[in-house]
Amino acid sequence: MGEFKSKALFEQIENGLKEMDDKEKKDIQKKTNGVFEMHVKNSGGEELVYTIDLKKNAEAYEGKAKGKADVTINLADDTFMDLADGKVNGQKAFMSGKLKVKGNIMLATKLDNVLKSQKSKL
Repeated sequence: MGEFKSKALFEQIENGLKEMDDKEKKDIQKKTNGVFEMHVKNSGGEELVYTIDLKKNAEAYEGKAKGKADVTINLADDTFMDLADGKVNGQKAFMSGKLKVKGNIMLATKLDNVLKSQKSKL
């Protein structure tokens, strides 16, 4: 598989969720309450699929959602990194067609907070 800049960020989110204590997990689950399936494409057209489950288990893992995802997001690797860095917000990326959302679009807006909280730990 080719290079994905976002892979390190997904791993950071995965580890960040694992390191949270039960209270922190419950808080983030209560605030977010959703399962996000991310489909990130690199410049070579390859796809990385990652799931961030903030509904049942407060976990992130590579691969498709184990159940049904509440939101499926398709975007380019560079766009994902720009979102995480705060260079572009999700709404602008969506409006310009750089980010495609299937499912609960309002829930997708909550992912911004998750990215920001994990990015600050990098």
